[in-house]
Amino acid sequence: MTKTAPARLPRYDDAVARFRIEDEIARLHGDPATGINAYVECCGRHTGLNRLALRAISASGELREFTFDDLDDMSGRVANLLKAAGVGPGDVVAGMLPRIPELVATILGTWRIGAVYQPLFTAFGPKAIDHRLQTSGAKLVVTNTANRGKLDEVEHCPRVATILAPGEALPAGDIDFRAALAAASSDCEPILRKGDDLFMMMSTSGTTGLPKGVPVPLSALMAFGAYMRDAIGLTPDDVFWNIADPGWAYGLYYAITGPLLLGVATTFNEGAFTAKSTYDIIERLGVTSLAGSPTAFRLLLAEGPEAAARIQGRLRVVSSAGEPLNPEVIRWFDAHLAAPIHDHYGQTENGMMVNNHHGLSHPVRPGSAGFAMPGYRIVVLDEAGQELGPNQPGVLAVDIANSPLRWFGGYHQAQTPAISGGYYRTGDTVEFEPDGSISFIGRSDDVITSSGYRIGPFDVESALIEHPAVNEAAVVGVPDPQRTEIVKAFVILAPSWQGSPELAEELAQHVRKRLSAHAYPREIDFVAELPKTPSGKIQRFLLRKAEVEKRKEG
Repeated sequence: MTKTAPARLPRYDDAVARFRIEDEIARLHGDPATGINAYVECCGRHTGLNRLALRAISASGELREFTFDDLDDMSGRVANLLKAAGVGPGDVVAGMLPRIPELVATILGTWRIGAVYQPLFTAFGPKAIDHRLQTSGAKLVVTNTANRGKLDEVEHCPRVATILAPGEALPAGDIDFRAALAAASSDCEPILRKGDDLFMMMSTSGTTGLPKGVPVPLSALMAFGAYMRDAIGLTPDDVFWNIADPGWAYGLYYAITGPLLLGVATTFNEGAFTAKSTYDIIERLGVTSLAGSPTAFRLLLAEGPEAAARIQGRLRVVSSAGEPLNPEVIRWFDAHLAAPIHDHYGQTENGMMVNNHHGLSHPVRPGSAGFAMPGYRIVVLDEAGQELGPNQPGVLAVDIANSPLRWFGGYHQAQTPAISGGYYRTGDTVEFEPDGSISFIGRSDDVITSSGYRIGPFDVESALIEHPAVNEAAVVGVPDPQRTEIVKAFVILAPSWQGSPELAEELAQHVRKRLSAHAYPREIDFVAELPKTPSGKIQRFLLRKAEVEKRKEG
């Protein structure tokens, strides 16, 4: 089946002029001022209609489909499991699960009792897990046996509920997730909360410290819904697939919360990402709306036109987020998939807020991040905090008072210097074009973007320094044609240690095990000294600049 011609889109300028937060509140079942529940918004209000909610493909390729009524039943049982384990409103439940139906049930069940869901990416190692659990004070972790062993090395681990495969033994002290669900009632009255109350606890990577907690209040549901409607352009007829992992913000916000909020089914693929499997699933399910990162889309491009031919014309829209989209990818998708791919920009702290909107009509210029999403006023600031005009580079910022969809109020139990003077500064350098669109120039911090993941160098440096061979380390992102950037480490060795390829590999695997499978250094240089300021702060930008120049020469 080929895609249908799109209906005439609303004009972007009209959507901005007409925007009223009261209209966004009216789209909800509840009211942030008097009582709202995320499970009700994303599941409960869509029951009784035999409406599809989830297409789930297992690692073996089996397709299972779940209606909102199915998810209602499963989430009610999870909710009662959580209550029996002592979890109540405002408590945090962490989930470390692959893309399986039980993940959605765990999230909805957590929300149903007014609790807060915290994602743990399945590639995280014990160090990354431990810090996030300490930050949130989680009461319970839900995981499966493939990931359960990591928790044995977590010093401050709460109680664990484990999803067992047939024949697997339950670790001592754990809750048998499937047995508990089978014994539990599916009846559970949703607990209403206020819009300022939390329903997610995310984490973001910084440059001068450990990852910080990002509290997500229930009022953020309105912003998530607006993104799905205006930027993704999601319609009830779409077959939607966001390939991002729900262990991260883009996946949790817009592969689970956003589509279910609009009453549209989402898609899970438990298997590993490959270009072939992606083409297979698009063809098999008839996917019309695809979302993901440029890294994934470049891998599709690398397979060549022949691989793409079988789905040419199937995709109605494609949405890209996580890093700037290469013009080459835009041209290739147009030529070989006949699909418009649009660049979107956001952060864990805000969700998406600058987009080339699929659901609104405005000019789309290759290389542009797009226009501010209706409900946000985006500005460009100079170092003095003054707003800049077109073609003047500065820091992308959110005008707090004039952005009614904005929801981020500061990091969890930590200072938030990015919020001051009535603005939230993103740390990204951009400039306005004369037509009001935003062009991305670069990051003004040291966060590394690799394969769509944002990696804090401090995390990697901390893991390296734990190894007895390392006295000091500095980590930067260096250009890579496939991953945008890769992690590179500069290491000063302890006395009596000698640098070698074998030691470099040992250090890389040490970080991979301690931190995560995506954040380890793929290149390591052993050095005698690191560039520093007079106060002793490592000047990572000098290391990065030298690497960029070296690669240009090579």
